[in-house]
Amino acid sequence: MHVVRELQQQMLDRNRRDSLQLLRIQNNLNALGLAMRDLLDQTEPYPLTAWSPQFDRIRRDLDDAMKQEAQLSLGRNREQAEYLSNSIAQFWSAVDRIFQEAQAGREAEARSAVRDSLQSRQAALTTSVARLMVQNNENDQQAAAQIAGIYSRVERDAYIFLFVTVCTVVFTSLVLIGSNRSLFRRLADLSAQRSDLAQRLISTQEETLRHISRELHDEFGQILTAIGAMLRRAEGKAGGDPLVAELKEAKQVTQETLEKVRSLSQALQPVILQEEGLLAAIEWYLPLVERQAGLAIRYEKPPGDLTIESKNAIHMFRVLQEALNNVVRHSGAGEAIVRLQESASSVVLEVEDRGRGLERANGKRGIGLVAMRERAILMHGSLDLERGAAGGTLVRLTVPRTRERDL
Repeated sequence: MHVVRELQQQMLDRNRRDSLQLLRIQNNLNALGLAMRDLLDQTEPYPLTAWSPQFDRIRRDLDDAMKQEAQLSLGRNREQAEYLSNSIAQFWSAVDRIFQEAQAGREAEARSAVRDSLQSRQAALTTSVARLMVQNNENDQQAAAQIAGIYSRVERDAYIFLFVTVCTVVFTSLVLIGSNRSLFRRLADLSAQRSDLAQRLISTQEETLRHISRELHDEFGQILTAIGAMLRRAEGKAGGDPLVAELKEAKQVTQETLEKVRSLSQALQPVILQEEGLLAAIEWYLPLVERQAGLAIRYEKPPGDLTIESKNAIHMFRVLQEALNNVVRHSGAGEAIVRLQESASSVVLEVEDRGRGLERANGKRGIGLVAMRERAILMHGSLDLERGAAGGTLVRLTVPRTRERDL
């Protein structure tokens, strides 16, 4: 549109300047007509040659106007330009002959030529220039009409382009919205499937641990108890001192193995968690970790009793186990802090160490962290891993007390 506007302005300016030059030519022709009228006036006491300087001045101005008009003319055919140029040249040739006759003393013949020939030529030139001015005005109107048509087409094309663009954007948006909705539905389905799978895996894990714990406690515990009893009877029947010493050593090893099997059974599925609750299970488990891993644990618990749904309690206990295992395996710290806090809306379990934090091999997320997050989701809670106040890692599990979900 800017280019079209500049083109229109250039055409209008050129037509105006051309019209001004045509008007200048017409004024010169009118001046010639007045000069010839004065020249033929018999009341003037001057000879005909006295008008020669006036004709020369008009001629110079007329020639200059013709040159400029020829450069500015638009839409004029070659025949029109040649006709005007030849007519003016013939007019000035006739003027030169008239003044030559006047200088030769034949003023009467010269005046007669002015009256018979020169005035008619001037009138014809004036008519031709007037036609050119009319044609120039018509060219202005045609150019304006063409520009208006161009504006109309450009405006129409712009509206069409805008309409097509809007339709394309709307269509693309609808396609994207439909695609996004389909993708979101698939993601929601996958999330539901993942949550259901995690729930089943964790349920299977708990059942497996419960089974293994029962087998260790019942089967292996009974076997080790029977072996201990047999060793005691053999020790009573043995007569030699060396054999008694070996039987005592075997009995001690058997007793230690029995205790380890029972501790492992309790760690896999603590009976105390089901019978006495989460607080009692944590108080039993923390000293066990201190003895087995050599880790000093500072325990901060809420005052009074803590009531929490049993199936949420097992998830919180597993998160505590995994967090302390990470401290032992990855942090390099010799001390850990376990905090259990409660409010009217939530229960918060925190495990903090002052070591180097959790490390991930090759940037991969550990399966233990994934399991902890899944357990938090099953409880409608959240699991956050932060940098501790004194360095290390802070694991925070927040479980709402208003919503509970069965495993």
